Amino acid sequence: MSEQKKEKALRNKTIDFPLDSDEGRKYAAQCLRPKKGALTEKTILDRVILGDSFQVMDQMPKGFADLLIVDPPYNLAKDYHGNQFQPKSFAQYREYTEQWLEKALPLLKPTASIYVCCDWKSSLIIGEVLHERIRVQNRITWQREKGRGAKANWKNGMEDIWFGTLGSKYTFNLNDVMIRRKVIAPYKVDGVPKDWEETEEGNFRNTCPSNFWDDISIPYWSMPENTAHPTQKPEKLIAKLILASSDQGDVVLDPFGGSGTTAVTAKKLGRHFVTIEQNELYCAWAQKRLEMAKEDPSIQGYQGGVFWERNSWSQQKKGH
Repeated sequence: MSEQKKEKALRNKTIDFPLDSDEGRKYAAQCLRPKKGALTEKTILDRVILGDSFQVMDQMPKGFADLLIVDPPYNLAKDYHGNQFQPKSFAQYREYTEQWLEKALPLLKPTASIYVCCDWKSSLIIGEVLHERIRVQNRITWQREKGRGAKANWKNGMEDIWFGTLGSKYTFNLNDVMIRRKVIAPYKVDGVPKDWEETEEGNFRNTCPSNFWDDISIPYWSMPENTAHPTQKPEKLIAKLILASSDQGDVVLDPFGGSGTTAVTAKKLGRHFVTIEQNELYCAWAQKRLEMAKEDPSIQGYQGGVFWERNSWSQQKKGH
């Protein structure tokens, strides 16, 4: 008797169709497969590009992107659905970082910002390389909420994002990335709330974001954005980067596109995107998510122009 494929639970929204399915063929066909020769901005704008980012970036026009978001393979053994990444020595991973950075930087405008994701090990290398080539402005650390336990070490529950710019002039929209936090001890002056808001849902204050983020939820099976990609970043995380460091209509470049989180989030926030991914399956998933974004442009944890604390009551009430 042949083994039947286990059906997903009704609430399981994970995108994980195979390439040889009707969906796989449909969405894979929508990806841009560049031929040899120069690519124009018109050709690549708002496209998921299937190809080796090291080759494709060489074909791209110079100085077209306003924001670079990079989530390269961390220096860990990882199977990306058939594409294997093997750990490198410190020197080899440094060279790898230098190679993609040298190809990506010429594609940016002089006022562009750069964000690079990494774990604590790769952060040591990536941070050093970035300091040599751009103006490093900050290091963001965010709490992953998940992590594999270790018997002889501390559980790894944090990741870094290096923030840098090419020059002294760059975009930073502080008011677009305010965080809404609950007010534990509400203070009033003459009976009027001071620097906080009294609502039916509770007492809240909009505060400036720090470089430590503890309000991010890793995508899970009941979230529409979730895919079977092994290292998918949350849309809420990427939304903070895009809103802070780009304006409506700007171009966001992601040379390691994965399952399309940067592209989808950029589209939802009114930005253009250019994303490159070498895995055809992931490109197909990204195209599916871009189609879904047309019907539902919401971002989990981002409501009313502010980012809500993880699992806050108001957030749950809205179904996010």
